[in-house]
Amino acid sequence: MLLRARQFEFTFPRPTLVMGILNVTPDSFSDGGKFVEPAAAIAQGLKLVQEGAEILDIGGESSRPHAVPVSENEELRRVLPIIKALAGRVEVPLSIDTTKPEVARAALEAGVSIVNDVAANREEDTLWRIVAEAGAGYVCMHMQGTPQTMQARPVYHDVVREVADFFLERIQRLKDCGLGQEQLILDPGIGFGKTLEHNLQLLGTLRNFSSLVRPLLLGVSRKSFIGKLLGAEIGERLPAGLACACLAVEAGVQIIRTHEVAATVQAVRMTEAILAERRQSCGN
Repeated sequence: MLLRARQFEFTFPRPTLVMGILNVTPDSFSDGGKFVEPAAAIAQGLKLVQEGAEILDIGGESSRPHAVPVSENEELRRVLPIIKALAGRVEVPLSIDTTKPEVARAALEAGVSIVNDVAANREEDTLWRIVAEAGAGYVCMHMQGTPQTMQARPVYHDVVREVADFFLERIQRLKDCGLGQEQLILDPGIGFGKTLEHNLQLLGTLRNFSSLVRPLLLGVSRKSFIGKLLGAEIGERLPAGLACACLAVEAGVQIIRTHEVAATVQAVRMTEAILAERRQSCGN
């Protein structure tokens, strides 16, 4: 299975990719305000790559529940200096976490190779055509509603089936816009329009999505469902996030998105070593 994002290519199976999160926002749920100054954001991006991030995901607008939208100009003001600085200093693909077509276009021109779209449930196709024309990677994430409405009593008859059906329908829509299958990454959207039970059901059935034959991205880092289940505050959720990451690797997930890159890299590499030994033992 091939993932192509402009000049970058990844062929699976291969070691799990860790995507480091770099939020340059004042209001993200766990690290808002820490990296709003360009110097701090650039230093954090370099640090995440040094810790083992093989993709760097840069976001200038919070997608937490009830987040207040920001203007296109403000989002560009936040992210473009960071993208331009890091594009010349790191050798890993940069990703832009945005829902706005013109932000995606400007970020691609500045050196981004992947567009991470939490609003892949959109009907208007401008952003998709921009990504297709650039030959960039595209993260197609499932969300019920919008960040402003997604946690207002989300309802599913069968969340796993409905997320899979959404991916199948989107894959065809994206193909119709000229976006090649090798550009696609699928994200079930843990915490985006899902209850605690919905999140647990998706985490327990991640292997079901392997039939779609596209890399699967999982982002659970510091998310509120962990706090709801375990009573853990935001800064106390790393162990639970690592547990989810390790189980995801065993289920065949190819990309883990996280704030804590060093710990996640160590956890997934250990998981991979154990799984490789298990496969060898079974083969013998």
